[in-house]
Amino acid sequence: MNNEANCTACQSLGTPEQEAQLHAVIEESKSTPGCLMHILQEAQAIYGYLPIQVQKTIAEGLGKSLSDVYGVATFYSQFSLTPKGKHRVSVCLGTACYVKGSDKILEEVEKQLGIKCGECTADGLFSIDSCRCVGACGLAPVMMIGEEVYGKLTPDKVKGILDSYREEQK
Repeated sequence: MNNEANCTACQSLGTPEQEAQLHAVIEESKSTPGCLMHILQEAQAIYGYLPIQVQKTIAEGLGKSLSDVYGVATFYSQFSLTPKGKHRVSVCLGTACYVKGSDKILEEVEKQLGIKCGECTADGLFSIDSCRCVGACGLAPVMMIGEEVYGKLTPDKVKGILDSYREEQK
């Protein structure tokens, strides 16, 4: 089904503009062999993540099964099936960081934000993820917020760092 009006998967696809962008990407790319990765990347750029309705729309637009689309979306770590916050907090759990207490840093971030790793705050301001190494082992334990690296952390420093991002919103 090429027609947006006939698209049964288009319920709750965000704004009409986002929906139109997604359909345009599918239409422009669907005749290219191996286009699924490109379409998923573009869809994530449009929506910020890949909700199930977006995956259904892609599957329908490409004449593929939802399991094919879901399989690719879950295989590659670049794709997210959950919303991400404006400020993406990533706590390094690599060996050097973990040995120096990054598990306690992650616990404190979760406590301060009231969410668990992999979740997004209700206001959309923060999301938390963990990673295996950011390449700053000499600064362990480390967390990143966006592209900013915070090293030599202790749990008591976490609140102040997060508060500085909250202050930006006022």
